[in-house]
Amino acid sequence: MSTTAVLRSEWIKMRSLRSVAGSLIAVLGVTLAVTLLAFSTVSQSEAAHAGVDPVFGAFYALSFGQIAAISFGATALSAEYLNGALRISLAAVPRRSLLYAAKIAVVGAPALAVGLVSSFSTFFLGQAFMGKYAIDLGEPGALRAAFGGGIYLVLMALLAAGLTVLLRSAVAVLSLLIPFVLIVSFVIGDASSGVAQFLPDKAGQLVLHQNPEGSLGPWGGLAVAAAWAAAALLAGWWAFRRRDA
Repeated sequence: MSTTAVLRSEWIKMRSLRSVAGSLIAVLGVTLAVTLLAFSTVSQSEAAHAGVDPVFGAFYALSFGQIAAISFGATALSAEYLNGALRISLAAVPRRSLLYAAKIAVVGAPALAVGLVSSFSTFFLGQAFMGKYAIDLGEPGALRAAFGGGIYLVLMALLAAGLTVLLRSAVAVLSLLIPFVLIVSFVIGDASSGVAQFLPDKAGQLVLHQNPEGSLGPWGGLAVAAAWAAAALLAGWWAFRRRDA
């Protein structure tokens, strides 16, 4: 079977699963819903405080959208481990590396598209409520954050996808990653120095700050998040090739 045919079949398979399609749509839905709720109530009062990062504040909702992105990456791959579906897939496509690459591609491509739409949409929607405190994409760091936010969301989806293949369970991945992200966000908070800045979510979110602290910088932080995702995908590839269906 050709690469194009494998990609097409994997896309059709993923699109036909309601839970997978729903979690992808939720990335945009959750991001916009949180933006609407937050910016229509407290946005201007928060912006009036000295020291507030207007760029990072504009992408506040991505912290919630990433949960949906993780869910999408996990559910998109976990279906293969239900009811012997993987054996059927391997019978049709015996080349495991090709099959794995196709699965990751049909997760990454739509996640990137939805991630970019979510990132830019949350920026424009939020600024509509900011009045005299509104910023535009010409604000230092804003355009970089808008693009970087979309990339960050796809990296979190790919991190979850790789771990799902490694652990063979979306439940295990969601139970691991979502509490981890929430604990890092609320316990470690804004720490950006030391070990904290090398964690995938903290590193990746540096790109959302106007003037990120720490030694990594915005694109360096995104590179660290990409390294985490690449490591998870590599571990998933190894497990996919070695284990029995």
